[in-house]
Amino acid sequence: METTQVQAEPKKKKPDWLRVKLPVGENYRRVRQIVDTHKLHTICESGNCPNMGECWGAGTATFMILGNICTRSCGFCAVATGRPLPVDWDEPQRVAEAIYLMKIKHAVITSVDRDELPDGGSIIWYNTIRAIRALNPETTLETLIPDFKGNWDNLQRIIDAAPEVVSHNLETVERLTRKVRIQAKYHRSLEVIRRLKQAGMRTKSGIMLGLGETRDEVLQAMEDLLNNGCDVLTLGQYLQPTPHHLPVERYVHPDEFAEYREIGYQMGFDYVESGPLVRSSYHAERHVYPRKSAPHS
Repeated sequence: METTQVQAEPKKKKPDWLRVKLPVGENYRRVRQIVDTHKLHTICESGNCPNMGECWGAGTATFMILGNICTRSCGFCAVATGRPLPVDWDEPQRVAEAIYLMKIKHAVITSVDRDELPDGGSIIWYNTIRAIRALNPETTLETLIPDFKGNWDNLQRIIDAAPEVVSHNLETVERLTRKVRIQAKYHRSLEVIRRLKQAGMRTKSGIMLGLGETRDEVLQAMEDLLNNGCDVLTLGQYLQPTPHHLPVERYVHPDEFAEYREIGYQMGFDYVESGPLVRSSYHAERHVYPRKSAPHS
């Protein structure tokens, strides 16, 4: 019997503006050695970040706490999904020591989702921020946090620890949220930002482009974030980490990203990072202070 072969849709070719340099150099090797020695996880590696070479070469990294296995199965994320290992209560001190050894002036901390834990991992979050503060009093901190399933007592632990910046990514537009972030909710993420802002935090969020969203939907998401108190916005190109993840619907041209940046500033965001290779923690050290009072301005 004759069989019909179904041909897979050809993968879209990456445009020239998405080419990145391979990670090399002495600083890159030093950061890798410290991360490996302290048995730490970084979202740079687990998330296949295209800027790893640039950031590690500059002596910076985004640490991922609470393991490297996530309880959620988002359609865009390269981090493994499954049953996480037990909480490692020594991890906060190891992260703090690594930051000290790397002489980091601004550290970014993120985590997997730990929905199976009653505290959502928020106690380890609190302990990590406090440990970094104790050993690195001059280091500023950004925490890229989950939504804690809307458990606001868990969110309060982040607020109590008072990092300089608290980030929670919207990731995509409202229509695509169920498809892109299966266990997340668009308006719950907006509420995270709103509660953080009401508590006096400097807030930040990010959106990926190229998943099938329209221009009007992007502008609406930007407006929703701004109306809920978001100070810093990042916009970047979605890149498919494996064939099992959501496909790239479109590669967004750098000119379009530049236009969104200008619109963001016109809307009233304090800082906007917008470009094909922009990721949540890209140039994060620039986002700590309001632009008018920033030390580098």
